[in-house]
Amino acid sequence: MPEGPADGGRTPVVSIVVPVFNEEEGLPELQRRVDEALGAVEGGVEVVYVDDGSADGSAALLEALARERDDVVLVRLSRNFGMEIAMSAGMDHARGDYVALLHADLQDPPELITEMLVRARNGADVVYARRIGRDESLLKRTLATAFYRLMERLARTPYQGQAGDFRLMSRRTVEALRTMPERRRFLRGMVAWVGFEQVPVEYRRAGRQSGRGASYPALFRLAFEALASFSDVPLRLASWLGVTLSALSALLAAVVLLLTATGVVVASSATWILIAVLFLGGAQLVSAGIIGRYLARVHEQSLGRPLYLVDRVVARAPAPASSLSASVGQAAAARRA
Repeated sequence: MPEGPADGGRTPVVSIVVPVFNEEEGLPELQRRVDEALGAVEGGVEVVYVDDGSADGSAALLEALARERDDVVLVRLSRNFGMEIAMSAGMDHARGDYVALLHADLQDPPELITEMLVRARNGADVVYARRIGRDESLLKRTLATAFYRLMERLARTPYQGQAGDFRLMSRRTVEALRTMPERRRFLRGMVAWVGFEQVPVEYRRAGRQSGRGASYPALFRLAFEALASFSDVPLRLASWLGVTLSALSALLAAVVLLLTATGVVVASSATWILIAVLFLGGAQLVSAGIIGRYLARVHEQSLGRPLYLVDRVVARAPAPASSLSASVGQAAAARRA
């Protein structure tokens, strides 16, 4: 729990939320760059690190930092809940008038937050960083570009192109996000859904400086969550697949019938049964699988479990009221209120 008052309860202008999972190596450099870039911001800055069940020394390093400094807060979750949940936990504990989301791997430059803040003070509720280049592998660049183009075409709400989680939001945007009860979260899509005035800043994304980053299976899961949350295309795909496979089944049946009639082949009843089972059964299984994923989301949401559990919060500054409720799990009922 927080260590006690150190700054008289002063509200910082900007809270930077940083989800952390096994980032021990790069954290000192991250904090140095944040201090260098934002140390002169009038009104003050706080950094809210959310340790998402790290297995290395990240939590110990951040706890020592939080005990030494008034502008650093450590929120340690009880286990690994995933990056989207960790960022949500950080927003629940952030006190600033503006909240910035920043990954710990230094692919997104903290120096850009000063420009974001200028645009936010000029009236924007959300300033999101749009990538105009990426210093990453060809495979990752190709997959990312394909995903963003897919979301631009299929999402029910306007999508923001090659924009990741790196963004700065006004307090009213953050409060709107905190009222959203969904458990399978895709924050960049949720921010776009909120609306208000949203403007981009462009930058080139650097290569990863430390840590391993998300695996490709994890990225594919996030892509599915994005599609499932902001598009009904997967459900429509099940219908299209059923129609397509039924048509192919009918076509194959016609071909076999023609070949049988001309004496080229002799189709037994087993052949016709096999055709029907392979095509129609395949369509049913694929459709049931897609629908099952949606039902699993509904079931998980209906359980009403807290979004996350906090092991402890370490901060020299007094914790916000929302931190105290989040420390015991931030009940889903409170999120729906």
